[in-house]
Amino acid sequence: MAKVYQFMANGFEDIEALIPVDVLRRGGVDIKTVSITGSPMVESAHGVKMMTDLTFEEADLSDADLLMLPGGMPGASNLNAHEGVKAALLKQNAKGKRIAAICAAPLVLGGLGLLRGKQATCYPGFEQTLEGAEYTADLYTIDGNITTGEGPAAALPYAYSLLGQLTDDDTAYGVAEGMRFVHLMED
Repeated sequence: MAKVYQFMANGFEDIEALIPVDVLRRGGVDIKTVSITGSPMVESAHGVKMMTDLTFEEADLSDADLLMLPGGMPGASNLNAHEGVKAALLKQNAKGKRIAAICAAPLVLGGLGLLRGKQATCYPGFEQTLEGAEYTADLYTIDGNITTGEGPAAALPYAYSLLGQLTDDDTAYGVAEGMRFVHLMED
């Protein structure tokens, strides 16, 4: 079973954080939410309080198949200011393991140089933070071990893409169909 850790900072975008957690858990992936605030409680950009599974200090990220960053402001900036998160991302990338970020959060990856020579997407207006990347403007973009997502409306397709990468296309399709997403994309 794949192991995923999603870093949670105050100011995260609600659906960009919760939809991927929901989709991955439905698909049988072991995903843990990890607070970087020093407390298990985090608060979204819209004032929703959430209890995470772990604090950063408690998390052993050595078995991570995927590290994830939800967007939102100031959540993405708070993630970018956390040295431990940045060190974990650099280590994950050095191992060639998966990293994902959506909305404003690809700015963390851009600042670390992880997007150089890659294609990536982000929330419109944050393109300049994708240092060295080719901006796609797609709902989500996969380039090697890094997946980026555009914004709140992209949360479902981004999450299904991640599920497919961690399991298989049939599992991702089955979860998407069960959540009644597939028929939205049919003519």
